[in-house]
Amino acid sequence: MKSLLSLFGLKRGQSALNTQVRTVDPATVMGWLKEGTATIVDVREPHEHRAAHIPGAILVPLSQFDPRRVPVEPGKHLVFHCQSGRRCGPASARLAESGYTGEINRLNGGMNGWLAASGPVER
Repeated sequence: MKSLLSLFGLKRGQSALNTQVRTVDPATVMGWLKEGTATIVDVREPHEHRAAHIPGAILVPLSQFDPRRVPVEPGKHLVFHCQSGRRCGPASARLAESGYTGEINRLNGGMNGWLAASGPVER
């Protein structure tokens, strides 16, 4: 008899959130941006976004996070980013808890990783 977990394609100790959220490297996100297939959501605070942000990033600060403000565009990769990658976790969880079932990508290293990879920035 199959377990309930296996019916959902999960292994013991793995949650649906673990399969819905993945971490992606800056190079992958840069490729998606060039292809026009990424929606970047910046979950940092407004002063951080004003100082420097990924071109086209939409600001939805974690401190005021409302899943309804996250733009969902069919056929595009949804990417969350913050400064170091930590705030993306709670933002991803809140979006998934709101009923969003699509893939959520977290930028590995956040803005720090983006800058280290020489990603484009607007100031």
